[in-house]
Amino acid sequence: MATERKAQVIWEGDLMSGSGHIESVSSGTFGGLDVDWRARSEEPGGKTSPEELIAAAHATCLSMALSNGLAQAGHAPEKLETSATVTFQPGEGITKIALEVVGRVPGMGEGEFEQAAEQAKENCPVSKALAGVPELDLNARLEG
Repeated sequence: MATERKAQVIWEGDLMSGSGHIESVSSGTFGGLDVDWRARSEEPGGKTSPEELIAAAHATCLSMALSNGLAQAGHAPEKLETSATVTFQPGEGITKIALEVVGRVPGMGEGEFEQAAEQAKENCPVSKALAGVPELDLNARLEG
């Protein structure tokens, strides 16, 4: 069954001097987030950016895909700690995404974990949606 998610944003003014506000999302779990060009291209200053939201979505999606793949292979993870760093270059857009995942997975070797993480990266829906990003790196390792 397909699902739909919605976010509502209000933007006032032009790109450089204007600002926006993420009013709400369909789940109701967050809203009231301010955005502007400076937060996107310089320093956040207490505001978010599309790239920060993409980083959160990508780290979450990779964690979910990897958790599922590991469980299906008989190695359910105890813990996955995942981060995503999205590089935004004004005038070019998103030029790089660096993913890092550290896992605690009993009974699994390093190489097997790296392979599972790579497969999760290739197949998670957010990775697929971001296929046009020129560079998408993954560093996967087991804890300890």
